[in-house]
Amino acid sequence: MIIVRCKECNTELRGDSQTHSCGCPNMLTVKGDSFSAVNLSKIIVVESNQEKQQDRFTSQELEWQEQRRKRKVRRLDFEIK
Repeated sequence: MIIVRCKECNTELRGDSQTHSCGCPNMLTVKGDSFSAVNLSKIIVVESNQEKQQDRFTSQELEWQEQRRKRKVRRLDFEIK
């Protein structure tokens, strides 16, 4: 469950299966674990149940990807006859 506060009208909305809206001009709308508003900078997330994502790759795999990203593209020259 998520709890979101609108800074404009100071209304706290709790997310569940129904859609809830604060009704001010910013129009904060909460449904489930998602929310939207006209201006998201006027929104504060009070409580969220979402866990921080952990890295799915090991440090060895991340190092390999970084080396691969730095690789240069080799251009081949061909003679056209």
